[in-house]
Amino acid sequence: MLNCVAIDDEPLALELIKNHIKQMRELQLLQAFDDAVAGASFLRLNKVDLLFVDINMPDITGIDLVKNLQHKPLIIFTTAYRKFAVEGFELDAIDYLMKPITFDRFRKAALKAVDFHEYKNNMKDESNESIFVRSEYKLVRIPLNDIEYIEGLEDYIKIHFTNAKPLLTLMTMKGILEKLPPEKFTRIHRSYIIPLNRIQSFVNKKILLNTGKELPVSNSYIEFINNMMKK
Repeated sequence: MLNCVAIDDEPLALELIKNHIKQMRELQLLQAFDDAVAGASFLRLNKVDLLFVDINMPDITGIDLVKNLQHKPLIIFTTAYRKFAVEGFELDAIDYLMKPITFDRFRKAALKAVDFHEYKNNMKDESNESIFVRSEYKLVRIPLNDIEYIEGLEDYIKIHFTNAKPLLTLMTMKGILEKLPPEKFTRIHRSYIIPLNRIQSFVNKKILLNTGKELPVSNSYIEFINNMMKK
């Protein structure tokens, strides 16, 4: 059973979500807030598995609320405006629900969250061996050992694999670095992140990976790479 919180400044929309939650034995409502600031305070102090949050609220948007959470629960955004959906998916939301929200559509989104929560729990022993990213509106599991290198492309990043086609995801380099274990990955350039165990050599400001791929090292990372290669 997932512990849930609902945040929506519209009383009728909030009441509907509360009623939908009560109809699902997989969910338990901890609190519901019509005030985003109060809801954010509760989330900072309590363990929550799943958050239903409206995107368009006056005090703080649902997007900003989620961005500012240190420990993020699973997220399902609710909105009356389809244009906000893409930005919501950038934050790895499980789903987004268009108002008015029918129970069937709500149940489908909630069961996605339940399945994903169970999947993560079943992978606890492998938690340091894979990450999840969103690509083409799906959450995709990426085994860390499959990553050859990561390339930054403006608003997107491209994850290159040894034996598969690259994967594009709408994310920043900073965002992907926060998902990666720092003892296994390092940034070598504003546009490149590499797995440390794939470094074959470092000469003339260039890293040669064990796959034969050569990547540039920017000046700001040269000292770090030199020190690391001496270990």
